[in-house]
Amino acid sequence: MTRTLSSYTRTVFGVFIVGLLLFPVYWMLNTSLQGNENLLQTEWFPFHLSLEGYQRAIESQLGNLGTSLVVSIGAVVVCLAVSAPAAYGLSRNNVSVRVVAIGIVILLITQMIPGIVIANGLFPLYNNLGLVNTIPGLILADASHGIPFCILLIRAFMQNIPQSLLEAARIDGAGEMRLFLSIVLPLSRNALVTAAVFAFLFAWSDFLFALTLTNGSTVTPITLSMYIFVGAHTQSWAALMATAVLASIPAAALLVVAQRYIAAGVTGGAVK
Repeated sequence: MTRTLSSYTRTVFGVFIVGLLLFPVYWMLNTSLQGNENLLQTEWFPFHLSLEGYQRAIESQLGNLGTSLVVSIGAVVVCLAVSAPAAYGLSRNNVSVRVVAIGIVILLITQMIPGIVIANGLFPLYNNLGLVNTIPGLILADASHGIPFCILLIRAFMQNIPQSLLEAARIDGAGEMRLFLSIVLPLSRNALVTAAVFAFLFAWSDFLFALTLTNGSTVTPITLSMYIFVGAHTQSWAALMATAVLASIPAAALLVVAQRYIAAGVTGGAVK
């Protein structure tokens, strides 16, 4: 009886915490479905549904959503293209332990540097190279933010690949490039998918690089667009929340689709 009561209490407490965490999401969706211009007049439940906010959001923000999608996918491609070979190099047994340790420390230090410092440092370089207010510039900036994390994540997984398998491939005549492309990468699929998801989320939610490296005129990611939208349409809460809902859909869908790969990729490097 006591065990049953304790289990029931934990369940109720867990449901309460989940509901508390999801309440902002519900309120965002609820507000987007009501046509109230005044946030204080928003009802707790959307009895009178209105899609006016979504219509206004699609009309004004669809292009910005496309910009964010292009930048995020480009950042994922650059991240994986750099992170996978680097992670493989740091996971090999014939590499000096001191070199690997120094490389990992450098990666950790880059993770500790505030994003605003990196953004301000990139601006004069981008200005000289003509990358300010360009999609390739944002792709490189967002990729630079995700590469250190992706290297550490993929390396932890690649370390668990049996060395006997790699040695057997070398005996059969496989070179390092063939070994990497035909054996290491397919076996590291879960880690690669996990790194791709995190790189996408980093780029999709980026605001500092978008604010610093663009002027908000021709190249405007959705995060920067929402910031401008708040200033220009402060009273259009339904449209603003509808924009937030639309901006949440790609990330949520990606997490649902890649959920099993993420679980395997995150835990793969922790089990020997």
